Amino acid sequence: MWFNPPTRQEPYLDRQIDCQEALEPGFQILSEEMIAAGRSRDEIQLAFVNLLAAHDRTQESNAEQEVELAFMCAQMRLPKP
Repeated sequence: MWFNPPTRQEPYLDRQIDCQEALEPGFQILSEEMIAAGRSRDEIQLAFVNLLAAHDRTQESNAEQEVELAFMCAQMRLPKP
């Protein structure tokens, strides 16, 4: 891995800060490359916000589909009347 893992697996006070610090080098490199390619900082920031929002929507949709699939599987196991 080229980034630092959490210092512990269980929750701890500075876990979020550690995560930010682990992401920072990659974020800086990506941002600098995007700026060099002609993108603005505002454009990059909005793109990151939109990517995170889209990722959240995808995760929510996947969770909903998993629940629906589990329900359908349970229904298939029920005896037929």
